[in-house]
Amino acid sequence: MPDGDFRDMMRFTPGPDTSRQFRDALSNFATGVTVVTCRGPEGPVGITANSFASLSLDPPLVLWSPARASKRFAAFEAADNYAIHVLSSSQMDVCRGFARNGTDFSAFDWETSAENVPLLNGCLARFECLRHAVHDGGDHAIIVGRVTNAAVGPGEPLIFSGGSYGGFSIGD
Repeated sequence: MPDGDFRDMMRFTPGPDTSRQFRDALSNFATGVTVVTCRGPEGPVGITANSFASLSLDPPLVLWSPARASKRFAAFEAADNYAIHVLSSSQMDVCRGFARNGTDFSAFDWETSAENVPLLNGCLARFECLRHAVHDGGDHAIIVGRVTNAAVGPGEPLIFSGGSYGGFSIGD
């Protein structure tokens, strides 16, 4: 096998004593990077997230999962409308900005939707959503949104894997 002998894989039972091992194992799955935005009680709010996934084409549903421990969790759990922005490989500044501070939009090109949701411009894709359901997901919530508007632009995706960010290129 080119990447090693899978019979020699380290096995463990996920739990409190192996949380680091579990997180490291999960980091082997490469994900795209998004910023989710909504209107909070005190103004626009954003958060960097890699827990985005498509759910259904008919009806058009997507999901994402914010951490309950986040200071921004309450705003997203309560939001009826929000937007998910898929970042391009040239938007590392947007990724870092919303990972650190969820209320400072001053460095970014954005506008407000008809539903009063902050919309970031220049993203690879954007999905404006109406809350469809919120489910318990342990230390996270699973927020399902019905996509009401979508937009797509040119570029390559920003990828997160193994604790690092990078781009994606198709090999020979």
